[in-house]
Amino acid sequence: MKMPSHVASPFWKSRGAIALLGFGAIAAFFMFSEHRAHFLGALPYLLLLACPLMHLFMHHGHHHGERSVTQSTDTEGGRDE
Repeated sequence: MKMPSHVASPFWKSRGAIALLGFGAIAAFFMFSEHRAHFLGALPYLLLLACPLMHLFMHHGHHHGERSVTQSTDTEGGRDE
């Protein structure tokens, strides 16, 4: 005997989510239009703040100053005398 499975649709495909996105878009428009002077006044500082943050995160993969894996760390030299 098979039980019927109820597959729930994702939240973003529901009517409530579409309404939420609509109200969010309207709120974002009015927030930007009413506070444009504040936002545009802070924009140069946000760009200057982005420079050191990009420097920190973009240079993460360079590994400056580390030894390569192919270098030998053998302290005895490997010679038989």
